[in-house]
Amino acid sequence: MFEINPFAELTTIVPVAVMQGFVTVMIALVAGGTLFDIIHKGSAKYFFQRWSREKSSKERDPGFDEKVMSVTRTTAHDILASGEFCNFKRRLAHLLTMYGFIAYAVATAVMVYSYPTIDVATPSYWPQIWWLGSAMVCVGGYWFWFFIRVDVAAEGNSPFRLVRADLFVVSLVLSTTFALIWAYGQASGITLSYIALALYLISTAVLFGSVPWSKFSHMFFKPAAAYQKNLAHLNGGRNHLPAPSDKPAILGKPERHGHNY
Repeated sequence: MFEINPFAELTTIVPVAVMQGFVTVMIALVAGGTLFDIIHKGSAKYFFQRWSREKSSKERDPGFDEKVMSVTRTTAHDILASGEFCNFKRRLAHLLTMYGFIAYAVATAVMVYSYPTIDVATPSYWPQIWWLGSAMVCVGGYWFWFFIRVDVAAEGNSPFRLVRADLFVVSLVLSTTFALIWAYGQASGITLSYIALALYLISTAVLFGSVPWSKFSHMFFKPAAAYQKNLAHLNGGRNHLPAPSDKPAILGKPERHGHNY
């Protein structure tokens, strides 16, 4: 089961062109939604204005090697390791979801475009990556949703309370959950797997079609903000903020971080 391409099996009832067309539309929705979000919210304009202000407030001109080191550290710490999260559990849940989604999305695209039918043998590792990525999203997403969210862990709200800010997480977790149920049901010959397939397609369409109204585009904005912030600290501008205090004992030093932040 874990070595079978579920999309290739699906082509026995769904034309390849339809399946590939759906994935292509989802990719276009992400690109178009992100572009709309940038224009509507003025994100690009904001970053450009902020960069212009930093040029006037910088105290030094870092060398090329310093900039390369800053970009490398930012990539390793802030992006690849989600270093902005101080709490280990929150960071781990975020990393599981992030890397799981990347594995799930890449494996889906490869299997749909490169090995679309049962006549083209799919290397066993691609379905395995797809299953593993989907499971990682579910583990990280459900862990965050029920045990780590601030409004649940700290404020005592019901974990089933939904607001628009939850659209991305909910649609992502539901998409991978229904994907696993559908793939299992299809491999096991369960007729009701078609219901899971329909729910999988609906939740996936919501996930990729709601980019302008969800936090999906944050995965593109956050790295840009991290690079800009660290380069600003490198040249001394510090985003027009004062330098860190050299007397933390006087100004107050937290002994521990809150478990939910």
